[in-house]
Amino acid sequence: MSVSESTAGAEPLEVWIDQDLCTGDGICAQYAPEVFELDIDGLAYVKGEDDELRQQPGETVRVPLTLLQDVVDSVKDCPGDCIHVRRAADGVEVYGPDAE
Repeated sequence: MSVSESTAGAEPLEVWIDQDLCTGDGICAQYAPEVFELDIDGLAYVKGEDDELRQQPGETVRVPLTLLQDVVDSVKDCPGDCIHVRRAADGVEVYGPDAE
């Protein structure tokens, strides 16, 4: 499903990374460096508007609408299949390994 085919673009979305599955490939940080960053442990983390990495398991950040396509591309190309994007309102995953 592309971003344009989904109604998710109109709703606030949040993203998180399952570090247990992260391969440290860094594709996500290449697509959306404003949202993803590799830490010194070699794994990718999400970061907030304050540029601080969210390192607690399952910790999320909002997906800026202007970066939604880059984040979705990261999800699609992630070799670890570890990036999850869900609606903030109800927690339903709209992009990622658990999306329907």
